[in-house]
Amino acid sequence: MAQVDHGSFSLPDNCPGLDGCPLTLGLSERISALERRVVTDALTGLWNRMHFDSSLDPEIRRSLRHKQPLSLILFDVDHFKDVNDGFGHQVGDQVLCELASVASLAVRTSDRLFRWGGEEFAVLATASGHRGAARSAEHLREAVAAHAFPSVGRMTVSAGVAEHLASEAADEWFHRADVMLYAAKCAGRNAVRVDARGNSDLWAAAHGASALHLVRQEAYECGNAVIDREHRELFDIANELIDAFLAHGSNPVQVTSIYDRLLRHVANHFADEEAELERSGYARLDAHRRIHATLLDRARELRAALDSGDANLGGVVEFLAAEVVSRHLLKADRDFFPLFADSPAR
Repeated sequence: MAQVDHGSFSLPDNCPGLDGCPLTLGLSERISALERRVVTDALTGLWNRMHFDSSLDPEIRRSLRHKQPLSLILFDVDHFKDVNDGFGHQVGDQVLCELASVASLAVRTSDRLFRWGGEEFAVLATASGHRGAARSAEHLREAVAAHAFPSVGRMTVSAGVAEHLASEAADEWFHRADVMLYAAKCAGRNAVRVDARGNSDLWAAAHGASALHLVRQEAYECGNAVIDREHRELFDIANELIDAFLAHGSNPVQVTSIYDRLLRHVANHFADEEAELERSGYARLDAHRRIHATLLDRARELRAALDSGDANLGGVVEFLAAEVVSRHLLKADRDFFPLFADSPAR
């Protein structure tokens, strides 16, 4: 085979440049693997403290730029020293690995879970104010308390929650969450304590109803005319519902009629989107259908809560902003965007 001279070594003449060469691709994969190892905790497989520290400032800037709330959950294992002393450090390591698995299933898929150090962990909860983060922390605490750990039985965790506030630095924000974690320990452990302040409240107070509107960006366009049109309609109806909550919160008839229209739109949109993806040969269609089914179930549960008077504005906004937009449209949907990358609409 003819060879092309490249200095001290030779490449096949059919190699499409360094970027496409199998030799280079193998090197890139090894470099990527090394980079992942640098930011991954060797014991639990979670993101490590170095990655946590480097993530705070970029996440804060993104939160302030897009006016999306950002919360921090710190939690650690209660009486973990007793595990190491009574069962040995090997069992202690097994407990931490098991806890990492339980916590990964308990937190939202849009959140980022880190091992901060020792038996301490952290969660960056994006698009979540202190109220939503408090619910997430409580769900995490309950999941751990209900889990039977091999060799040691039941374990519990304590958690502190703080939403980023104003323009505070990362270390100040971390300190507030740490103070709440200490308060949870002082309360008897197996508890969650929350610093009930945050930018979500400041923005709502400063801008009124408009601060609660969902803001559509061009980046949400995938290039498929049907999907993009129905996404735009979703934003319009969702904002109409938020306005109705603000104006007629005490009159459920005014609110539920719009919610029913939103629910019908979401169900029709999911069906149309699935049809478009099937026509385009989307490989992950079955998983996407399951996500749609889960969201529809949650929407119907919220509708029942409206009838019973158990739903409030915060619950509706969190569902629309965090579940439908942040978690689904900005994460799950973006996975199929490359299918339509060459579309004229794109």
